[in-house]
This record gives sequence, structure tokens and C-alpha cells, in this order.
Amino acid sequence: MCLHPEEQRGSVPEGNTPVRASCGVGGVTALRGCRREDAVSRSTCSGPVSSCRTRQDHSCLVAAGPERDAVDPAETDLMARAPGDPPSGSSLTTKELQQNWRALKQGERPVRLLFEIPSTRIVEHAPSKHVVYEIVVMRSGSFDSRHVSVERRYSEFSRFHHQLLGEFREELEEVVLPRKHLTRNFSPEVISERRLALQDYLAKLYAIRCIRQSPLFSGFFTEPEQRRGHGLLRAGQFQLAVEQLQTVLDIQEKLLPWQKPTLTVPTLAALAVCYRDLEDPEQAFAAAQSALPAVRRYGLKHYRAALLDLMVDTGYQLGRPVAQLQDELTILRDAERGEVSSRSLKELVVQEFV
Repeated sequence: MCLHPEEQRGSVPEGNTPVRASCGVGGVTALRGCRREDAVSRSTCSGPVSSCRTRQDHSCLVAAGPERDAVDPAETDLMARAPGDPPSGSSLTTKELQQNWRALKQGERPVRLLFEIPSTRIVEHAPSKHVVYEIVVMRSGSFDSRHVSVERRYSEFSRFHHQLLGEFREELEEVVLPRKHLTRNFSPEVISERRLALQDYLAKLYAIRCIRQSPLFSGFFTEPEQRRGHGLLRAGQFQLAVEQLQTVLDIQEKLLPWQKPTLTVPTLAALAVCYRDLEDPEQAFAAAQSALPAVRRYGLKHYRAALLDLMVDTGYQLGRPVAQLQDELTILRDAERGEVSSRSLKELVVQEFV
């Protein structure tokens, strides 16, 4: 999709040289429906402006995130003046206006996701051994200060790639999984080469819109930990389960802008159960409270009743007002006339990811 050019006009109070500028902004171009997108930005200026620059930016490591709307001229004026200055009483030169405009545009950086594979390790389980790759998932710029990582084997990359081919064969025509060597798979040179190639592979996948929005994409980074966490929960090892589930939640929250809004609900529900059994009602209430808005909005009735029930119980323990939650639970159960599950949240959670 390409954005139509928009005009930005700024006026300088009397006594200064008037400036008139028009800028054309190009957006993201999608090739062949869901193919790789190139983020292109250009600006052309006319009038007494001394120079114009055209810039094209494309990175193979990331794809453009959600686009930002053009800034209203009034907002530009607010950015150009210091606090306390009158809106139009100050006199800005052409150079100052240009500097303020550039600073404003630099501050509007879209959210992007980055994948790094900084390290590897060889795991030996006689009579076999394999290489494990650490994948760090992070958001670019100042949007994310938490870096979370998971470990995957080459066989898991291979299985993931074949799953994607089943749904996106056409989109993956130019994306190739690094091949497996018949010999020297454990030499430092081969491991280093494959580490960089797999890092580039993940970036290319993320650059394809329909793939980064696919449940297969999020599942590659979270499903093994999700299964381990639920297995530990069923075994009563709640603290170890929390560690696994928190890693899952951190990654899901990073992926959430490109995934279904209900992505985090099962993880938050499992965390609420673990914290409750660890006798930490504060954390249990907070996890359930975080899951509830998406559950309400998207009609996950079986989760809604169970979450409300847990929040009412832990809310009483914490001395919080829960009358509204109790009323919502009563109305929900009465309205559905027995269709709403009466199972507890724990009974629901232990059946997930079996």
C-alpha cells in the first residue's frame, strides 16, 4: 500500500521571510499481496529552501511496524517553541523550522522487532549431540528495555519452516532455510556461519506480513516453553512453572501488535493459577485482571467466568472492593442459564497444552 502525498504548510510571523514547503511522503509498498515490504520515505521541497534530500531506507533485519499519521502543523508549532512561549509570537528562522521538523520526524520511529542469535552451545546426550541456538527477541529503539531469549535446535527451525511452507509456499519462494551440512556440523566455523544465517532467516520471515501475523510464527518462539510451563503446573511445581510462563508472556507481549489480541490470555490465566497456589494473591489478581479485558471484548466465556471467580476470591483476601466483579459474575451465569462453565480457572488451565 502506498500513502498519498500530503502537504505540510508552515507560516512565519510578519517580519520574517515566509516559508512555503510541500512534502511528498511514500509509504510501504506490498509486493504480491503478502510479499516482503520495503519501507521507503522521500521528501521533495520547493520554495526558497536551500537544499532537498531524498532518502531510501530498507533493512533486511526488520519490517516496518505500524505507520504513523502525518503531524498536524499545529503540533509542529508546539514542538518548535519552548514551554511558556506564545504559539505564534516567536520568530523562527527558516533553518530553525527545518531543524524542528527533522527532530519531530526522528521522534516518530515505528515499533520494530529484532532477532539476534548471539550465542550457541553444544548439548551432548549420548549417543547423540546437537547445537542449541539462543534467540534474543527485542523491540527496537527506546520501546523495549527487556531482552528475552529462548533456545532452539536446528531441527526445530526445520520443522517450523516446513509448517510455514504448508501455508505460505508462494510467499517463501525467496526465503531459504540454511541447509544442514553432512559433515563438520560441530566445527566453530560452520556453527558461526549457520548462526548468522538463521538470524537472517528469522528477519526475512518477519519481513513478510502474513507470516509475522500467523499463529505459527508466535508458536515457534513460545510453544515449547508454554508446554513445559503447563507440565510443571500440572506437576505442582508452581515456581518453576512461573519462570517458564513469564518468558512466554514477555515474548507474546512483544509479538502482540502483529498477533491476535487474545494471544496472552492462556498464559496470564496459567500465571494467575500458579500465583494463587503460591499464596501470592496480589500477583494472582494482577494476572487475572490483565487477561480480563481481552476475554470480555472477544467473548471468551469459559475464561471470563473462571477469571471473575478467581478475582472475587483473591480480591476478598486483599481487602479490595469486588462487588462489581461479583455482580458481573452473577449476571453472566444467570444470562447464560448454565451454558457458562462452572469449572475453576485451574481446571481449565490444566487441560491446555496437554
